[in-house]
This record gives sequence, C-alpha cells and structure tokens, in this order.
Amino acid sequence: MNFELFIAKRIIGNKTYKSSVSAPIIKIGIAAIAIGIIVMLIAIATGLGLQQKIRDKVVAFNGHIEITNYDTNASDESQVPISIDQDFYPNFNSVEGVNHVQAVATKFAIIRTKTDFEGVVVKGVGADYNWDYFEEFLVEGQLPDYTQKRNEDVLISSYLANRLNFKVGDKFQTLFAEQEDKLPRIMNLKIVGIYNSGFQELDEKFLLADLRHIQRLNKWKSDQIGNFEVFIDDFSEIDTISQQVYKNTDSHLNAISITQKFYTIFEWIKIFDKNTYGIIAIMIIVAGINMITALLVLILERTQMIGILKALGSSNWTIRKIFLYNASYLIGLGLFWGNLIGLGLLFAQKYLKLFPLNPDTYYVSTAPVYISWDYVLLLNIGTFLACLLMLLIPSVIISKISPVKAMRFD
Repeated sequence: MNFELFIAKRIIGNKTYKSSVSAPIIKIGIAAIAIGIIVMLIAIATGLGLQQKIRDKVVAFNGHIEITNYDTNASDESQVPISIDQDFYPNFNSVEGVNHVQAVATKFAIIRTKTDFEGVVVKGVGADYNWDYFEEFLVEGQLPDYTQKRNEDVLISSYLANRLNFKVGDKFQTLFAEQEDKLPRIMNLKIVGIYNSGFQELDEKFLLADLRHIQRLNKWKSDQIGNFEVFIDDFSEIDTISQQVYKNTDSHLNAISITQKFYTIFEWIKIFDKNTYGIIAIMIIVAGINMITALLVLILERTQMIGILKALGSSNWTIRKIFLYNASYLIGLGLFWGNLIGLGLLFAQKYLKLFPLNPDTYYVSTAPVYISWDYVLLLNIGTFLACLLMLLIPSVIISKISPVKAMRFD
C-alpha cells in the first residue's frame, strides 16, 4: 500500500481525530464544500433551465428562423404574400441542421362578445404545423386539426380565455378589417383547446386558426402564405444556420433568427451565464479558504507527528502528500453531501414544482431546472481540483517545520 495513503487513513480512522481540537473546524470546512456545491448546482440548473424554457416559448411561436418577404414591415401582420413553391419547402435540404419548415400567415383581428372585445393576432397554420411545443402548453381541450377540410376550430390562450370568460366549446365572433369604406369581415370561430405558455407577452397576442381562413380573407391563392418558420436541431448553431438559410433563399426573401428578432430577451437571459460564473467562482473561493484553514489546523495539531516522520527520513513532499490525501477525503465528503442534498432539491423542484415564479417577470410560473450529468460531473471535478490546488500553498508550511522543535512541541 502507498505509505502516504496508509498514514492518511490511520489519521482519518483514529477516534481521537474525530474528537480533537480540529474537529469543529474540519466540519465547517466540509459544510462549506457541501453548501458551495449545493449553491452551484442550483445556480447552474436553474440558470440553464430558465434559458431553455424562455427560448422554447419564443421558438414555439416563431420557429428558430423566420423567412419573410423584404417588403413586409416589422408589424405582426402578414402583408405581402410569398409563394409556397420554394426550393427549400417542405424540406430544406441545402442547409444542414434544419429539421422542419412550416408555412404560416398572421392577421389582426378583434374578438367581440356581448360585453367586451379584445384585439388579437390570428396566426394561420396548416397541415405542416409542428404542434410539439403546444402539446406541452395545452391545459384544456385538444389541439386543432387542420389536415382535413377547412374548419373554424381555434386554439386560444388561457390569458385571453380568462379575460373574455371563454371555455372549451364556446363560439365567438371575430372581426377582420377590410379595405377603406368597407365593413369588417365577421367570422365565427370555435374554441377546441386552451394553452398557457407562461409567456404573457405572446399569450395575450396570439390565437391559432386555420391558415386557409387567412388566405381567404386576404384574397390570396392557395399557394400563397405570409412567411416560413424554420426549425433547427442545435440552437447553439442558430447564427451560422441563419446565415446559410439567408444565402439559400431568393433575393426577395429575408431570413432572421429569433435571437435577432427578440434581441432584448436573449440579451437578458445571457446575463444568467455571467451570474452563474460569478456564483461558482465565489463558492469555490469560500470553500477553498475554509479547507485551507482546516488544513493549517490539522498541520498544527500534528506537528509532533511531522517531526517524527522527518526524523525517520521522510521528505517534505511525502509528508505534504499525507495531509493532501487527508484533505482530499474531506473535500470528497463535502462533495458527497453537497451532491446528495443539491440534486435532491433539484429533482424535487423538477417534479413537485415547489418554488413558483412571477410569470410577468420571468416568463415562467415555476422555477425550471435543467439536470445534466455532464455539468454535474464537470462541476465536481473542477471543484475538487480547484480546492486541492489551493491546498498546495498552505502545505508548504510543512517544509518550514524543524524536526527537533516539532518533537518538543506541545
């Protein structure tokens, strides 16, 4: 057996070690490591979780990349139609990383009831629409089916349903503006499902209906739509793929990513990364300082043992390794308890939704968590190595201890 490891184990297993003067300080050091890893796990998991949730909500309503006509202004209403007969539709084979393209169109409307009215953007979608995101948002009823003949079924947000006292199965009138000197067009729609994305800025605006209604109201042909929504596999590649999509579309079409369209939101969620890095740095420093204190007390308490080992011919590095092995055990103990408690809290939040958030501020109703064993493993390895490297400096004090004075030390 390794000599240094053998001595370190004897020290750790010694009963007097657990009741010595250094015991409370060692416990504080272990607690600092555990608390540090708990805070870091929560910071990373909630930061990544919040970023992904907000990102997915924006993607659900807009796709990753929007292809529009250059003549269309920045409004939410589709104005200049695009032919659906494009080389990239329905499959964008010329750009790697694109997994889906769907055709949509939008039009302003006013929902009118006997006692109230509300302005909305009716988003027309067709048989090619990707409902995966809205399956998660659905809170009541079912998703509409536009794969058959044209129908009046719509999906409305719980925000609008609550404001207008709607429920699944209700029918209501919607007014669409016509050209000047013409009365608005009235259309009766039926609610088949209610969704809640938690993103009020979008929930209060969008109502999903059959694309063919928008085409009919705008007097467009069946092969004309408002814009294309492009979905990609890897969000981290969105800027690169967006440029490739732009290059592979006709000159009269523009391609813009959601990070450009919703620049403020995505710049805001980038701040989470900076906050997370700051928390990790502070926690590692605090944990390291506590472990340095514990190691110094251990060295001071074992001064006579150090003197005896030196007198028997042990080198300074050999003795330093004994204490570093000892410190490694304490760090490992702190990491074990920190991971046990930290991951326990994260899984509890993920499945039990213990901590709510204000959706008006954070765009989500509960604190989301993203758990990946990749970052958990990297965080543990990084914390262990950082603390161990910090302990190399105070362990140098061992080389300053004189064997004669150490054996007389009491």
